[in-house]
Amino acid sequence: MTRKAPTANRKSPSVGDTRNAERTLNDTDFTTTVSAITSAFGDPTRRAIYLFTRESTDGVTASEVAEKFELHANVARHHLDKLAAGGYLEVQIDRQDGAGAGRPSKLYTATGPTQTLAFPVRSDDLVLSLLGEALALLTPQQATAMAEEVGQQYGVAMATSLTGADVGKTQRSLRTALQAVADALTAHGFAAHTDQRNNQLRIVNNHCPFGKLAIEHPVICAVDRGMVKGMLTALYGDTNPELSSSLPNGDTFCATTI
Repeated sequence: MTRKAPTANRKSPSVGDTRNAERTLNDTDFTTTVSAITSAFGDPTRRAIYLFTRESTDGVTASEVAEKFELHANVARHHLDKLAAGGYLEVQIDRQDGAGAGRPSKLYTATGPTQTLAFPVRSDDLVLSLLGEALALLTPQQATAMAEEVGQQYGVAMATSLTGADVGKTQRSLRTALQAVADALTAHGFAAHTDQRNNQLRIVNNHCPFGKLAIEHPVICAVDRGMVKGMLTALYGDTNPELSSSLPNGDTFCATTI
């Protein structure tokens, strides 16, 4: 059988065309994604722990990881919590039958043991535009209150996913809690980190996943503040985060001061 010759009007895509078609992230989005992945997997021990957890069908505890990799239990727990903050592990409370009255162990499982790591899905511009128009119908006070409440509820849910149902029973310092919040925000596209200025701790976001919508509707920043407050309430206790700088106000980054 003779193979048919290709038709004259068929054109193979060039390398440049293919790259342009596959490019779905701009430079800032790409940097944010790399920052999130590096934060979670930049440590070789942490990468090995993640692979070990993926291979377990029943999940692992910090004690099991400590024994497997010859680590102190606190170090093993730090690596596991870092992976959980990035959204790569889920946390459940392991209450074994016959266990004593002590604090139950956390059980860490891979969020998707059969899936490959991928770039996060970009926000839907249509939905964000609709949100902006809806907020414009409210008074500034109503919009701010609603945005912060939604952010706070989501922040509590994020914190619960990091530490399990007994989130309120976990004791940690404010600085440690802030780092966990920054890791979680980075995993959600904020490219966040912690620092200290004028004797006050703060979370700095170098990228806003809401994009131009936050510039057009600065009330969106209340969602960010609410998320920080919700996570800190669950991880540490009552705090009063305040937005000290923001892109809509002409600053080069957004910062929430505690």
